[in-house]
Amino acid sequence: MTTKLSHSASPESAPHAVKGAAAGGERVGVLLPLALSGAYDYLVPEGLRLAPGDYVTVPLGPRLMVGVVWGPGSGEVADKKLKKVTDRLDVPPMPEGLRKFIEWVADYTLSPPGMVLRLAMRAPGALEPPRLRTAYRLREGGEAALPKMTPARTRVLEVARDGFARRSGELAEEAGVSAGVVKGLADAGVLEKVAFTTERGFDAPDLEAPRPALSSAQNDAASAIGAQVEEGGFETFLLDGVTGSGKTEVYFDAAARALAAGRQVLILLPEIALTSQFLDRFEARFGCRPAEWHSDLPARERRRVWRGVAEGRARIVVGARSALFLPFAELGLIVVDEEHEIAFKQDEGVHYNARDMAVVRGSLGAFPVVLASATPALETMANVWAGRYRHLVLSERHGPAQMPDVFAVDMRADPPERGRWLSPGLVKSMAQVLAKEEQSLLFLNRRGYAPLTLCRSCGHRLECPQCDSWLVEHRFRKELACHHCGYTAPSPKACPACGAEDALVACGPGVERIAEEVTELFPEARVALLSSDVLRGPAAYREAVRQIEEHEVDIIIGTQVVAKGHNFPLLTLVGVVDADLGLENGDLRAAERTFQLLHQVSGRAGRAEKPGRVLMQTYMPEHGVMRALLSGDRDAFLEREAAGRERLGYPPYGRLAGIVLSSPRLDQLQALARDMARLAPLSEKIDVLGPAPAPLALLRGRHRMRFLVKARREAHIQGYIAQWLAQVQVPAAVRVAVDIDPYNFS
Repeated sequence: MTTKLSHSASPESAPHAVKGAAAGGERVGVLLPLALSGAYDYLVPEGLRLAPGDYVTVPLGPRLMVGVVWGPGSGEVADKKLKKVTDRLDVPPMPEGLRKFIEWVADYTLSPPGMVLRLAMRAPGALEPPRLRTAYRLREGGEAALPKMTPARTRVLEVARDGFARRSGELAEEAGVSAGVVKGLADAGVLEKVAFTTERGFDAPDLEAPRPALSSAQNDAASAIGAQVEEGGFETFLLDGVTGSGKTEVYFDAAARALAAGRQVLILLPEIALTSQFLDRFEARFGCRPAEWHSDLPARERRRVWRGVAEGRARIVVGARSALFLPFAELGLIVVDEEHEIAFKQDEGVHYNARDMAVVRGSLGAFPVVLASATPALETMANVWAGRYRHLVLSERHGPAQMPDVFAVDMRADPPERGRWLSPGLVKSMAQVLAKEEQSLLFLNRRGYAPLTLCRSCGHRLECPQCDSWLVEHRFRKELACHHCGYTAPSPKACPACGAEDALVACGPGVERIAEEVTELFPEARVALLSSDVLRGPAAYREAVRQIEEHEVDIIIGTQVVAKGHNFPLLTLVGVVDADLGLENGDLRAAERTFQLLHQVSGRAGRAEKPGRVLMQTYMPEHGVMRALLSGDRDAFLEREAAGRERLGYPPYGRLAGIVLSSPRLDQLQALARDMARLAPLSEKIDVLGPAPAPLALLRGRHRMRFLVKARREAHIQGYIAQWLAQVQVPAAVRVAVDIDPYNFS
C-alpha cells in the first residue's frame, strides 16, 4: 500500500505569505463565524506571524473558536484588555477573492459578515489535521541493525524490500507472521514508522479524451466561452438552449479548457436529484467523477472535499448553491445550470441568490460565468437585452430528436370521471404509449395524497398546530404532515373536533392519489413515484433513475424533481395533471414560474428518436401562459411579462426587499411593527408597504408580520433599510429577517 505522508510543519517554519502580515506583539482583526458585525481585535503572540486569510483559534469568553484573520486590528480596544491568538491552523489561508466575496455578500444582503463567513466554514473537521495512521517500511540500512535472523523475520524483510509502507496487520498477514514479529523489527530499528492518511484523493479529469461531435451552433457557443476562459477576465454568458439542445456538452468543453489552463471549475446544480445522471455524463466525458458538494454529504466527505478545494487537489466541483462559498485556490470558471431555478435562492439565514452571487464572484475573481437554461429568468434576459450578458442560443435539439408537440386538454370539455383526476383523453394516450412499450410521465407539483383533509360532519379542517397551513395527508405513510415546519401526526380515524368516525375526506389530489388512480386504471403497468417524500437522499434518486433508464418502469408520476435535467430516451408522453396550479397565487413571478416549470417538464418528452407529445390538463386554455406553451413562443411571453413588470416598477425594473418580523407573542410583534412603520424614513424613490400579517402568519409557533419595501432601480435600497433599522429597538424575543430581492413572499 502506497502511503500519503503528512507534513505537519510548525507555524513558524511553514512557508507563508507576508503581505499585510503581523508579527508578535501586533494586533489583528479576527472575523468569527457568528452573527457579529465585524472582526474582533486580538494580539499576536511572540514567535507567530499572521497574514490576512489565516485560520486561527482564539478565545471568546470561556471557549476557543476558529476564525479568520481579516486584516489589521481596529485599535479601538487597549492592548491590556486584548486576548492573544492561540494558534494558527495548518491549512491554506482563505483566498483574498473569497474574503472580498464574503464582504460583498454581507453588504448586499445586510447580513453580519460573520454569518456569511459561516457559510464558508461549514465542513466539520476540515480545519483539523487529517487523522493519521501508522505504517511500516524498511529503513534504509536497517537490515544491518538486525541482531539475529529467524525464518519469520526473513519473510517480513522479503515483503518489505519492495519499499512500500504497510500497516502492521497487513505486513504481518502478507509475511505469514504474528504482529509481534513486525513490532520487534520496528523496535530493533529495522522497520521505520510512517504516518499516513487513508483519505481518498481526487482523480484528474482526462483532458485528452475525445469530445463528442458538436453541432455547428454548439461549436460556436463552446468556442465563444472557451476563448474567454483562455483569455481570462470576467464576462457572463447566457447559454440559452431548448431542452435537449446539448447545453451540457457546451459547458463541458469550456470546463475542459479551464482545467487545461490550470484553473478550478465549479458547476452549480439546483437539485441534488439532478446529480445522478449528471455525474454519469461527466464520467463518460472526462473518465472520472467530479467532487460533489451538497447537504447530504457525510461529514467525512465534506471535510475531504473542502480541504481538496482549498489545497487545489479537487479541480472540478459539482454542487448545490452552498458550493459557491468553498475556498477555491484557483477558480477559473463557474457554470450555473438551470439558472432560473428558485432552488438557487437561500431563504433562511443569509438570504442570497446563488445565480446572482456567482456572477459577483466571477466579477471579483476576473473569470467567466456561464448561466445555462431553456427558460431563462426574466432578470437574466433583462441583462441580455441591456448588453450586460452575452447571449448564446441553441435553438434546436441535438441529433435526430425534435421538440414535442404540446396540446391543451380543456377540462371543461373533457372532464375526468367522477372521483378521478385524469381526463379520458389523457388516459387513452397513456394506454397507447403503454401498448407501444414506451414510457409516460404524469406531473403534479403537489406532494402527498391530498393537500386538505376536512370533516364532512362538522366542516373541521385538519391544520398544523404550529403554522397557518393545512396538514397534507400522506396515505402511504399513514400520517399527516406540515410541509412548512415538518410537523407530523398519525392519520386520525375520527374527526378531532366532533369525534365523528369515517367522516374525514381527502380534498384535491397529490401525487400519491394520482399513483393510486393509475394503478387502478393500468394494473399491469410498472409505476414509479418520484417525490422528495418518497425518495430520501441521492442513493434513492439514483436507483429510481436507473430503473427508468433500464425500462423497469412504464409510468412515472412525480413532482418538480422530475421536471428538469433528466434524459429518458423511452419517455414519449408527458401529462400535466393540473397545469393551472400556481397561476393564481398572487406572486409577481407566478406566470413566469409556471411557464418555466411546465416548459421544463414538457421537455422530458421525445428526447431521442421517438417523437414526444405533451398533454396539459387546464381549465384556462386561454390564459397567456397556456397560449405561450402551446405556441412555443417563449420570447413573446417574456416580452409581455417584461412590459407588465416595467409598467408596475417590479423587478427587474425596480427593487424589492422583504422585512419579516416574528415573535412567539402577537402583542409584542404588533407593537414593534407599529413602531417600525412610524420610523420608516421618507423617500421619493422608495415606498414601504405594510405592516401586514405575512401570508403564513404563524410559522413554527411564531407569529409573523411583513413589510415590503419597493424602490426604483437606481435607489440604494440597502442603505435605506440600514438607516431605518438602526432607529429600531428590537426586543430579544423578536427576530427581524431582511430579504433583498425576495423570491418567496410567504
